[in-house]
Amino acid sequence: MSELRRFKTTDLFRFNNVNLDVLTETYNISFYLTYLARWPDLFCVQESPSGTIMGYIMGKAEGRGKEWHGHVTAITVAPEYRRLGLADGMMKLLENVSDKIYNGYFVDLFVRVSNLVAIGMYKKFGYSVYRRVNGYYSSGDNNEEDAFDMRKPLPRDVKRESVIENGEHNLVRPEDL
Repeated sequence: MSELRRFKTTDLFRFNNVNLDVLTETYNISFYLTYLARWPDLFCVQESPSGTIMGYIMGKAEGRGKEWHGHVTAITVAPEYRRLGLADGMMKLLENVSDKIYNGYFVDLFVRVSNLVAIGMYKKFGYSVYRRVNGYYSSGDNNEEDAFDMRKPLPRDVKRESVIENGEHNLVRPEDL
């Protein structure tokens, strides 16, 4: 049985099998270390019994007032471990910590509009599109792609003010976030 545990600094040298996937956003080492130092309870790995990293989730708590929330910065599962329910377990952990420890109103994430598999998975987990962010992702060669900002309300948001209907049509610019 695999184990979901907190990320450790030494995992930075062991997660290439996950990070080299084309669908995974990668960051520089200082970015990972900042998350590990500031939000260690929102940065976890799924590890196989043999010690292989199967996937990880990295998040943070941010915002003010009714915008105080948990944010999924990255979630990824190595291709050979997909469709085993690992992402569901990691997302539930981040949602639980965002609710019980940080007392957030919702959890949000950004996903490429072309990543239909991920969008379907997030919808299955209870997320809905809050807005579409024009040109959120850029590849450096003037190719841009929109992102969906998807949200899932937490128990603190009793009136469900953090979600809206038909968010796909709510277009904003990155600088408006």
